[in-house]
Amino acid sequence: MNSNNRQFNLSRRNSLKFVAGAIGTGILAARAGAELAAPQPAIAETPAPGPVPVRGANSPQEALQKLMDGNKRFVENKRQYPNQNMMRVTEVAQTQKPFACILGCGDSRFPAELLFDQGIGDLFVCRVAGNVVTPEEKGSLEFGTLVLGALLVFVIGHENCGAVKAAIAGGELPGQIGSLTQAIKPAVETSKNQPGDKVENAVKENVRLQIENLKKSQVITQLIQEGKLNVVGGYYDLDTGKVTMVS
Repeated sequence: MNSNNRQFNLSRRNSLKFVAGAIGTGILAARAGAELAAPQPAIAETPAPGPVPVRGANSPQEALQKLMDGNKRFVENKRQYPNQNMMRVTEVAQTQKPFACILGCGDSRFPAELLFDQGIGDLFVCRVAGNVVTPEEKGSLEFGTLVLGALLVFVIGHENCGAVKAAIAGGELPGQIGSLTQAIKPAVETSKNQPGDKVENAVKENVRLQIENLKKSQVITQLIQEGKLNVVGGYYDLDTGKVTMVS
């Protein structure tokens, strides 16, 4: 092969390499451009902390008044439905500052937030048949007061309480139902000679009994002595919706 042919073949080979390189570079550039143009996955961001909810009362006395004012609105059909929207849901999603604890019966006719006209995050509610103080209920209320800072524990019984009626009737009961009536029986004994309706008397006496049981807690007693907490009792009338104090 002469020198002219050899130079021609080399030039042709180099040209093909150049073209191939250009095509390859073009493909890479196009691919890079497509990747840049494509929607990029969102980078997860740590959500900003929400607002810290404000406690609804500043003292045990104010907390009690807030509950009674709410019940008055409920009875008079003038409910304000406070703290019952999505803004409140967001506000208390990260933390809670209930101003009061409620120890009430598990009866379906006793919806605490409704009858006190309160909202989400306002009340720390414990419910059990006969509103009795079990170790678990006591521990829950210690948590609600010491840790969450609730200023009031409101122990509330209600008209025609089935658990109290069962304690008055006596007899054997299936399962663990008897444990509830056993916890109420001291109140039945205390009230049995009182004038008036024996069920209502026993319900109110049971409220007093459970308050005394709560005050056996060193945590709750210490908070009371420091003026940071009060424990009171009430009676809920199923016919009127009204809550009255039990002294």
